[in-house]
Amino acid sequence: MGKTIAQKIIAEHLVSGEMVKGSEIGLRIDQTLTQDATGTMAYLEFESMGIPRVRTERSVAYIDHNTLQSGFMNADDHRYIQTVAAKHGVYYSRPGNGICHQVHYERFGIPGKTLIGSDSHTPTGGGIGMLAIGAGGMDVAVAMGGGAYYIPMPGMIKVELTGRLQPGVSAKDVILEVLRQLSVKGGVGYIVEYGGPGVDALSVPERCTITNMGAELGATTSVFPSDERTRGFLEAQGRADDWKALASDADAEYDKVIHVDLDLLKPLAACPHSPDNVRPVSELSGTKVDQVCIGSCTNSSLTDMLKAASMLKGRKIADNVSLSVSPGSRQVFSMMAECGALTDLIDAGARILECACGPCIGMGFSPGSGGVSLRTFNRNFLGRSGTKDGQVYLVSPETAAASALTGFFTDPAADSTASAISVPAPDISVYDVPENFRINDSGIIPPLDEADAADAEVVKGPNIKPFPETHPLDHVIDTSVLLKVGDNITTDHIMPAGSRILPYRSNIPHLSQYCFEVVDPEFAERAKAAGSGIIVGGQNYGQGSSREHAALVPLALGIKAVAAVSFARIHAANLVNAGILPLVFENPADYEKVQQGDHINISGVHNGLSESRVVMKVTDDSGNVTEIPLVMQLAERQKEILLAGGLLKYTVSR
Repeated sequence: MGKTIAQKIIAEHLVSGEMVKGSEIGLRIDQTLTQDATGTMAYLEFESMGIPRVRTERSVAYIDHNTLQSGFMNADDHRYIQTVAAKHGVYYSRPGNGICHQVHYERFGIPGKTLIGSDSHTPTGGGIGMLAIGAGGMDVAVAMGGGAYYIPMPGMIKVELTGRLQPGVSAKDVILEVLRQLSVKGGVGYIVEYGGPGVDALSVPERCTITNMGAELGATTSVFPSDERTRGFLEAQGRADDWKALASDADAEYDKVIHVDLDLLKPLAACPHSPDNVRPVSELSGTKVDQVCIGSCTNSSLTDMLKAASMLKGRKIADNVSLSVSPGSRQVFSMMAECGALTDLIDAGARILECACGPCIGMGFSPGSGGVSLRTFNRNFLGRSGTKDGQVYLVSPETAAASALTGFFTDPAADSTASAISVPAPDISVYDVPENFRINDSGIIPPLDEADAADAEVVKGPNIKPFPETHPLDHVIDTSVLLKVGDNITTDHIMPAGSRILPYRSNIPHLSQYCFEVVDPEFAERAKAAGSGIIVGGQNYGQGSSREHAALVPLALGIKAVAAVSFARIHAANLVNAGILPLVFENPADYEKVQQGDHINISGVHNGLSESRVVMKVTDDSGNVTEIPLVMQLAERQKEILLAGGLLKYTVSR
């Protein structure tokens, strides 16, 4: 039997386990990336292992999430990341150089290589033919130290693309259609591979848009072939030697195949408050728009910027609309300036933000109360924009630009002759763009050589607090249910981002007061008063961002276990790494039998590990006792991690 693209890369990097779906495998990691919202903890964790130099082929630290240096906290954290990177062999991408995923596929991504990053949208690299996977910071720290990265062997889903994208329809609409078909849970346990004749017409940036939002499927990662399109992109980046051909075998087998006919695809939008709540833009036409944001790691390539600029060229945005534009990298920004697209955007009324994540994670440009915000981003979770009742829609750059012009939801593929405001089709040929990209890596600082690194100082500001203490798994968990939540709880629900919170990403005690703030503002104080407890969740608990703070902060608040109907992959791994026991209801209906405030007792936890099953005794306010079986979907290595008291203690002890 032939192999898929992903199976070929896995086979070349396999260091332990067998390629049997669901069984744990260990992978050799070629590259890592971090960003500043998760990187501080990752480097503190790396330092704790006592390894002097990273052992990967390339590791890069990006500053892109929290570039608002209001107060000393961000500046101190950025200085820490820069100095620790210089000392330990990590390249440093300074603030303003760009968003990690955009810069990485431009300057570092290599087909056939493995990449893990402490950001859930690391699968962006799959657009260039990498096996690129989002992970928790501890897993990245271990990989930087030369350790393997462990995951359950994924199944394989193929998305067969036919036809060609029509005018006004873009790669963003492709991934929204896949989300419509599969949902935010449909990719869990799978790698999504794109193939078929429709692939040939998609550029590398378009492919990266699609693999970027594959994270919203819950997929382990997504991947495209490395073909002549890929070769052309790398040649234009001055990196022709990094290219290699990579394709699936003709007889490769997939667990599931879905089809997308690009000829028939129409502009789509993900409606509040989930990326899979997808409707045609035509059905939303006429809905008043208050704000438009173009950018993010999903849609901030040069092509995306030029499409929007060409539509806005010589025109003005509607009076009722506020428009922001965030180029994805310094390379993109400078080329926009050189060809005149930047001037066209400014003249149209856009506010130009720096090359950073910005509004995507609630760092500025939040919509007004109840405001409708069209964003070319990847997530529209409740409150993520910084405005709890903000109505956030995810759209393509074409839909965003068209709607900014009219002030209402506007289909960029529709005939605009009947509209009161003419909406032109995107036409990037109006700009004189060179065949090769403008290369300027001055924003990337190489690490010190080993001789100089030995005496280099790592600078830590007062906001950087020690890593929270972890403890070996208790044999008996006797506590109460501190919180019960529903389905699709995201890491944004558990540990929000935003301008109030991100400056304290290296200060777990301070962060703890915001834990579950969106769901239950009293949770943190209740947890501190109780001293210990468990959380009960529904399906897909912990979806979204890879931020390990969503595990570390509950750890600091005394959470011993989380019992859920099902978990998102990265968050379940982060819980184990932090020493928190993830438990799954053997019978999903039992979720209804436990309520917030119930007393729980789980005895024989250590014995239960060997059987991957325990029984939770639940006592309600009336003294009624219910026994609920729970299973542990854990690899043997993860059980050892829990017994050791988390991944760092497990790693150091070996």
